Amino acid sequence: MAFPQPRPARAELPRQLVRTLQCGQGAVRAARFNADGNYCLTCGSDKTLKLWNPHRGTALRSFPGHGYEVLDAAGSSDNSQICSGGADRAVALWDVSTGRAVRKYRGHAGKVNCVQFNEESTVIVSGSIDSSVRCWDCRSRRPDPVQVLDEATDGISSLKLSAHEILTGSVDGRVRRYDLRAGRLCSDYIGSPISSVCFSKDGQCVLAASLDSTLRLLDKDTGELLGEYTGHRSTAYRLDCVLNELDTHVGCASEDGRVYFWDLLEGSLALSLPVGPGVVQSLAFHPRLPCLLAATQGQVTLWREESFRPEGDPEP
Repeated sequence: MAFPQPRPARAELPRQLVRTLQCGQGAVRAARFNADGNYCLTCGSDKTLKLWNPHRGTALRSFPGHGYEVLDAAGSSDNSQICSGGADRAVALWDVSTGRAVRKYRGHAGKVNCVQFNEESTVIVSGSIDSSVRCWDCRSRRPDPVQVLDEATDGISSLKLSAHEILTGSVDGRVRRYDLRAGRLCSDYIGSPISSVCFSKDGQCVLAASLDSTLRLLDKDTGELLGEYTGHRSTAYRLDCVLNELDTHVGCASEDGRVYFWDLLEGSLALSLPVGPGVVQSLAFHPRLPCLLAATQGQVTLWREESFRPEGDPEP
């Protein structure tokens, strides 16, 4: 006789402000958790990249070296390396232990909006305002990209990677998914410039934010529209969208200083989180916990669920 599975706990959303990081980097362009969620990266308009323990509020290392502001960053799967992209059109690979740039890749004709490692952290994928996605081999000293994806007709604003797929959002209003195993490109036309894209945790859906102040949930394989979410304001800035750790809620940054979360299935607004007076330009959701990073102006705030009780600033 099979015993019934325990009923899953109801998803909690991050409503409690736990920590504020005064980053000292000018305007914070992006905040990103590392692979295990214990640390985070912040990208500044002052040309620096910083590594933090956000749960304790301490800065661990600074990575100066970009010629202009840093726009995005990502950590490797083993946390030993960081990749970053900036307005200087360069993609940089950093060694975490030394804080030094191991390599810089140049080939984009415009600022680099987004960067990601592949699953094995052997390739860096970058997206640029020059309408191209470029793949760089981290294991060799080869200066040119191993692959260029140039199907977009306008700038690449966002990209995400799965085990064998590259997902991109472009200002031309299209969400493109490159299936590397099958050698196939799938394209879905949204109509409004795309500001951010991400996969659902189960890999079945794609979430896209666009400049018509709408989030759209798409079936990854068919492109069917599964849900629309409105109520936030997104008309001029490149703002992040996220799904929570259980895939029960979708969230988006907003130009009105808030972060909005909607119930994924019902489409109803579940939370309007007041973050600050300025545009909330970047979001990152913890890979395992109801924990959110939100960047606005020169600071990053860390939010946890209401039941969370910090005791001596422990690690999560």
